Amino acid sequence: MIDLYYWPTPNGHKITILLEEVGSPYTINPVNIGAGEQFKPEFLKISPNNRMPAIVDHEPADGSAPISVFESGAILLYLAEKTGKLIPQDLRQRTKVLEWLFWQMAGLGPMAGQNHHFSAYAPEKIEYAINRYVNETGRLYAVLNKQLADKEFVAGDYSIADIAAYPWIVPHERQSQNLEDFPHLKRWFEIIKARPATIRAYEKAEALKTQALDPDKSRDMLFNQSAKTIQP
Repeated sequence: MIDLYYWPTPNGHKITILLEEVGSPYTINPVNIGAGEQFKPEFLKISPNNRMPAIVDHEPADGSAPISVFESGAILLYLAEKTGKLIPQDLRQRTKVLEWLFWQMAGLGPMAGQNHHFSAYAPEKIEYAINRYVNETGRLYAVLNKQLADKEFVAGDYSIADIAAYPWIVPHERQSQNLEDFPHLKRWFEIIKARPATIRAYEKAEALKTQALDPDKSRDMLFNQSAKTIQP
């Protein structure tokens, strides 16, 4: 059994998609990031960076005590290796999957996240910042589109590389991106969107989206943290 500490964000969706794909039993433990639940001491024991998702695996492959894992890319890799699914065993194909997993973690996710922040959340609309991150998001979409020009999935067969990237493409309109400009990416996007595991994962997110939050409190929790948060 996997305990998943989760909120319906792109990084959270990655893990539910994977767990639905591999069929591993799991329990969702909501971590309402707008209400500050990511700062609770019990959560910090498994996710010291104050971020979800995180998991606790009560049946690790070595048969010993439960193990916790934080950071979405690390969780995807851990679960893929444990189940032997969604990651190739061949050295070259495995390396390709890891390249694109880290591409998402280091590029697409952070850049799209800054795009969201300056376009939607920042109290002051800074034209330079908005243009910077909208354009960089578009560049990354173009990189992915080019990669998909001659293959169905990012690194060959469907893998954690696709699962990592897909949730960050879902809010493409919010990122000021038009999928019609990226036909290979659009084809790939529609294929993953229609997968039964993807549908189930997003259905599980809907129940949490109804929780009302105070916008000002949420903004402080999400964007006004500093070193004092960690070292008061």
